[in-house]
Amino acid sequence: QVQLVESGGGSVQAGGSLRLSCAASANIFRMNSMGWYRQAPGKQRELVATITSGGSTNYADSVKGRFTISRHNANTVYLQMNSLKPEDTAVYYCNFRDSYYSRDYWGQGTQVTVSS
Repeated sequence: QVQLVESGGGSVQAGGSLRLSCAASANIFRMNSMGWYRQAPGKQRELVATITSGGSTNYADSVKGRFTISRHNANTVYLQMNSLKPEDTAVYYCNFRDSYYSRDYWGQGTQVTVSS
């Protein structure tokens, strides 16, 4: 079973930066993707950014140009968040998708709070 551990959340002023990290316990080298999703109170969980095992990236329109996702190995992903806005405030969850089985694994979440 894949376990994901996130770190790097915290509180910042608008315009500040944070870098989130996620490490997966398993080494799965078949088709997969890793990414970040976020959920604010009273709202649905939404995609922030993903990166596939082939290196393709995808970003939500709301974060494009401000956030950068990177993957340094098969099981580690980072999210560099710049120019943070109050609307970025949410719990951020790391995601690992085993694309062969279309199976998702989730981290426990890390809180990001951006003040005005």
